[in-house]
Amino acid sequence: MKIYNIGENNSLFNVFVSEIRSKTIQKDSMRFRHNLQRMGEIFAYEISKNLTYEITQVETPLGVKPIGLPVESPTICSVLRAGILLHEGLLSYYDKAESAFISAYRKHDAAGRFHIELGYVSCPNLENKVLILCDPMLATGASLEVCYRSLIKYGKPKHTHFVSAIASVQGIEYLQKKLKGENFTLWVGGIDDELSIESYIVPGLGDAGDLAYGNKLQE
Repeated sequence: MKIYNIGENNSLFNVFVSEIRSKTIQKDSMRFRHNLQRMGEIFAYEISKNLTYEITQVETPLGVKPIGLPVESPTICSVLRAGILLHEGLLSYYDKAESAFISAYRKHDAAGRFHIELGYVSCPNLENKVLILCDPMLATGASLEVCYRSLIKYGKPKHTHFVSAIASVQGIEYLQKKLKGENFTLWVGGIDDELSIESYIVPGLGDAGDLAYGNKLQE
């Protein structure tokens, strides 16, 4: 598995990362949403460097210019609900992309343990396609694994790009172990070393879905 941590190099990207993390700035939900969308656009640009290209002859008013253009358009899947924001940023760059949606959440038992429940899947044919699966927070890695295994029932992608704004070391190691041998790349905006006892990323940024769309009622 290749891992690209865009935030490890100085760039404008880190302005958006710092603002979604800031407990003061993130109170502005509209700004939080917009920053995740802008991060999605930058992820889209970086991922595009890994697509397949061919030379196309483009006719201008004064002649012809050969330009390398992508021959494939990815399928973008977001993990509901917070993944929608990265999805929108990615989709704004991939004009011809198809979209998939999947819902996943932590189902807790009386002892406080949890497993991942899937509630909804809508997906086009993924056979031999490039799949981009986005979820802002890669904490334990369990959600992305479950979502990926559910999606490949609709066809085996030739390559999968996982996109997360913030990831934990434990989540990355989990995916490397559970999806060993799978053809995928991980794109993140930052990597944190810890998970809390409730399996939330520390320092992380909090609950991305709540920050974007408002607090949800707990079961």
